[in-house]
Amino acid sequence: MSDKKNKTPESRTIRVGALARVEGEGALHLKMRDKVVEQVHLEIYEPPRFYEAFLRGRDLREVPDITARICGICPIAYQMSSCYALEKAVGIADKIPALTHKLRDLFYCGEWIESHVLHMFMLHLPDFLGYESAITMAADHGETVKRALRIKKLGNELVALLGARSVHPVGACVGGFYRHPEVSEVQHMLPEVKHCLGDMIELTRFLAKAVEYPDLQRDYEFLALRDTSGGTYSMNRGRIVSNRGLDMAQEEFLDYIEERHVQHSTALHAMVKGRGAYMVGPLARLNLGPERLHPTAQKLLEEICAKIETALPWRNNFLSLLARGVETVHALALAADIMEAYNLNDQRAAPRVSFTPRTGRGCHGTEAPRGICWHAYTVKDDCSVDEARIIPPTSQNQMTIEEDLRELARTVADLPDEQAALRCEHLIRNYDPCISCSVHFLKFKRTWEDSDRPLHFSGA
Repeated sequence: MSDKKNKTPESRTIRVGALARVEGEGALHLKMRDKVVEQVHLEIYEPPRFYEAFLRGRDLREVPDITARICGICPIAYQMSSCYALEKAVGIADKIPALTHKLRDLFYCGEWIESHVLHMFMLHLPDFLGYESAITMAADHGETVKRALRIKKLGNELVALLGARSVHPVGACVGGFYRHPEVSEVQHMLPEVKHCLGDMIELTRFLAKAVEYPDLQRDYEFLALRDTSGGTYSMNRGRIVSNRGLDMAQEEFLDYIEERHVQHSTALHAMVKGRGAYMVGPLARLNLGPERLHPTAQKLLEEICAKIETALPWRNNFLSLLARGVETVHALALAADIMEAYNLNDQRAAPRVSFTPRTGRGCHGTEAPRGICWHAYTVKDDCSVDEARIIPPTSQNQMTIEEDLRELARTVADLPDEQAALRCEHLIRNYDPCISCSVHFLKFKRTWEDSDRPLHFSGA
């Protein structure tokens, strides 16, 4: 009998105890036997944060400010999703004026700009160019980093324009905003928006030219909002659609999507009922609605597709870096249009719609930089929140990330552990996961035999 036949199967474990350059705390655990993947876990061990429980019994008008604290990078996503859902619950959703919707889009543009640029150039580009961090990358690409930081700063300033501050803003409310910005404030910022738009176009061209993207093609199910009111690239409003035939009202989300507990994560795994994993985020949005981009972004997208010799749909998630670049150009161009049209009558218009408390339920998701952030609230006629549910984008992408890792593992099986682990981290960072956003639950375990012992907390 040959030595090959007697050889014991080789077991190999690749583990990253703390993922770098992502928001929150998570780990990677990959187990292979004879280059066959046996187990892949994106382990999220950050403690749950109980936001849904905190909201119960609170006045519904407090919800936008409380949910903004879920994330310092994408607070507008939580504020806008909660505002739209609560406006449905109290019956004023169809009374929100067009100006408010435009200003909410401008508000969201600020978040897309600051979040996308932070991820692209500070957290993820070092992976593609072979640097350990943005600091070491800046030694060779100083001008690129400076231009990116300038655009990031502008995004924060746009958030502050409508939110009163750039982190955990407090300017939005159920019914609209607490105040409208002065025309002079808007006009003062407009030249910088236009300058950053030109810079972002050039930086996206740089990403297409200077970066070699690994080839990992997969047949994803993409989910994103589709605006039915004006045919625009959706941020705040629209039905939820997929490339495999889903087309649902916001209120039908839980008819098609379910969440499950998994032993290795303090966040839930979302999936399409009867089908499995799906993807939300910039790649999903771009593939499902490229014709809805701002004309400036559409023109750039055509150029990028030609440069990388890849037409839409893009099924390689490493191209999310370019998708974010195109979306940032879209956000800057849209912001410039909204700001140019803003006038004295807009400034003097009533900033918010009043409402009469009533019992009701409202559901709504908006497009956070990382994908659909879906909220549902039941409220009472005393303005208190009876029930709250939040499904953030990172929990929706978790199962897809693990499936990507399983596919990638086959291509890195011959690499040393350190290099293989780095490639896996690179893939996870493609999704710009916001782990802190995803951990909203805790399961309590107590057996009958342990009834006299302290309660055991578990992320099971």
